[in-house]
Amino acid sequence: MGIEGDQEAMSDLEILQSGEIEVTHRLVDASNATLFGRIEGFGEVIYKPIAGERPLWDFPDGTLADREVAAYKVSEILGLNLVPMTVLREGPFGTGMVQRWISIDSKADIVAFGQGGDAQLRLMALFDAMINNTDRKFGHLLLDLHGRLFGCDHGVTFHMEDKLRTVLWQFAGDPMNENEMRTLTRTFENELRIRSELSSHLHADEIEAFFDRSRKLAESGLFPMPHDEWPSVPWPPV
Repeated sequence: MGIEGDQEAMSDLEILQSGEIEVTHRLVDASNATLFGRIEGFGEVIYKPIAGERPLWDFPDGTLADREVAAYKVSEILGLNLVPMTVLREGPFGTGMVQRWISIDSKADIVAFGQGGDAQLRLMALFDAMINNTDRKFGHLLLDLHGRLFGCDHGVTFHMEDKLRTVLWQFAGDPMNENEMRTLTRTFENELRIRSELSSHLHADEIEAFFDRSRKLAESGLFPMPHDEWPSVPWPPV
């Protein structure tokens, strides 16, 4: 079977994991090395090599790519589909995170959308609270050509200390609806699988903290409030 036939027999995830990455350019606005490219038989991708990660005082060096993959795995296991397909793999500049590129609706006002009450935003706000996202900016919200919402840049997540920083505070203190509560229920129904999937990407204490946060959210039934001991909105917010 030729290369084309081999790719037809492979899943998108397998091609993303093993296909050759052709890097075409760098996204210069990103704080860490973020490369744009494509994989034959898959399409356009973002590639963030670990070697290009900028050290952060509150996150261990060389862990951001793993945290991006962990966020994707949680989203997929819970059936949220909020994070583009993401893997950790070798690339032209070493091991890194490789993620499906999302073509966004250029006509959409993402800041206006991000301040609204769309059900997708509510799930994203809940997801961020669960994974302890410290950097949910408007620019990290991707609204595709079909109106489907994705989130990107999940490298600074899963910290053991509560560090939620987001632009999605419009739901703060609101009761969660039935669908949102089911998301939390599914977290514990899939606890063994989540622990297994995250064990190669996060420290055991960080995984434990994820379940502690999810448990507290389930017990309160409310979206979290901003904390008064640190900035609750990332800067810049876009």
